[in-house]
Amino acid sequence: MTEALAANALLYLDDVKVSFDGFKALKGLSLTIEPGEMRAIIGPNGAGKTTMMDCITGKTRPDEGEVLFEGGTIDLTRLDEATIAELGIGRKFQKPTVFESHTVEDNLYLALKSDRGPFATLFHRLSGTEAARIDELLATIKLTERRGDLAKNLSHGQKQWLEIGMLLAQEPKLLLVDEPVAGMTDAETMETAALLRRIHASGKSVVVVEHDMAFVRELGVKVTVLHEGGVLSEGSIDHVANDPRVIEVYLGR
Repeated sequence: MTEALAANALLYLDDVKVSFDGFKALKGLSLTIEPGEMRAIIGPNGAGKTTMMDCITGKTRPDEGEVLFEGGTIDLTRLDEATIAELGIGRKFQKPTVFESHTVEDNLYLALKSDRGPFATLFHRLSGTEAARIDELLATIKLTERRGDLAKNLSHGQKQWLEIGMLLAQEPKLLLVDEPVAGMTDAETMETAALLRRIHASGKSVVVVEHDMAFVRELGVKVTVLHEGGVLSEGSIDHVANDPRVIEVYLGR
């Protein structure tokens, strides 16, 4: 049964356990992400959300359990962060990290998936394919009008969108997005939900870790609630929002 579940999944976590100096950050976490799925992960602080992302990306090695990718064919626990990124798992952290002194367009260009060394990058001229890809990314993140502006002059929300665009430039199979709407205006929050829905509609698999329940509702996807290092509840936003256990540990606060 386990093998069948893993074989049909893009990402498969089974009974993952992680401890730090006696503190059990993950206590047997199991999670399955299907190819082409977008999933929202919510939960109170200390629920294990960041540790889960760290295990997927190779930053943290689990004490026990399986973390498998691509239909169970790749064991992520045996690989380092760089190798996992190359496999097509892109992670966006909460704080945007863009090249502030470069233009929006240059940020996307520098992120494009290619085998350029630093020297080649200095003297590289955009190919037609690369130019078309940058145009496509700018349209996706709604920054076409800002392409020539320095990244430092973007709003907080626009920097987040640019960084998501930089992740997309690397052609990931799975995007892990950590609290993308923290610090955003309401309008930016709704636009970010629309952006992630567009990315999902293009066939990408996306995992979004978030606190903002209005934003999660706007995504309209299956929700997994973590608590004390395990899955507390799973289902639609209405299902988890009405789960007495979720109300007690998370929503009721």
